[in-house]
Amino acid sequence: MVLKFYAAPRSPPAQLVAITLHEKNIPFEFIEVNLLKGEHKLPGHLEKHPFGQVPVIDDDGFILYESNAIAQYLDEKYPSQGTKLIPTDFKKRALFNQAVFTETSSFSRYASPLAFEVLFISYFGGKTDPKKVEELTKNLTEKLDVYEQILSKQKYLAGNELTLADLQHIPFGTLLPQAGFNFTQNRPNVARWFNELSSRKSWQKVKEEFGLA
Repeated sequence: MVLKFYAAPRSPPAQLVAITLHEKNIPFEFIEVNLLKGEHKLPGHLEKHPFGQVPVIDDDGFILYESNAIAQYLDEKYPSQGTKLIPTDFKKRALFNQAVFTETSSFSRYASPLAFEVLFISYFGGKTDPKKVEELTKNLTEKLDVYEQILSKQKYLAGNELTLADLQHIPFGTLLPQAGFNFTQNRPNVARWFNELSSRKSWQKVKEEFGLA
């Protein structure tokens, strides 16, 4: 049974799962969940995701939600297929986990609400709050200056090997310039790192399939 992938194309967490599926060369059936129509709150979807969000996978009856959990599950289920995204050495695994938590606490913590505030809030009947945008931009700027230091010493966030922690940055990293924040400017190592990530075939396929190009 082919894996079923329930998602919305414009959802950054869903895009991460799609990237992972392509990195791992995993066949899947994409089932769109229309958020604007409220399909994520219908009983059928709530049975799969009790919080009424996306993405969700159904892997031959095994239901899993939360994008990072899904991506890690896929890499661990298919360790020898496609790109290896999670190291097995315990020290490298610790550095990988450190990078995952860094992305959560120092990148998406600010990039996600910034993108929402500038790009998406109008879809929900709200207005952009300039003060909130200024504060989020300031906090993210400080964190990215630390990224620049880290990436001046190593190729990727967890060391010199690509991991899932790097790929986690692609969806929101792509949205930031659209939100008016060119986060790679004056950060040559961040620019080198993110340009490589955003050029990967997996992301190009996602953009094409989801109409993001």
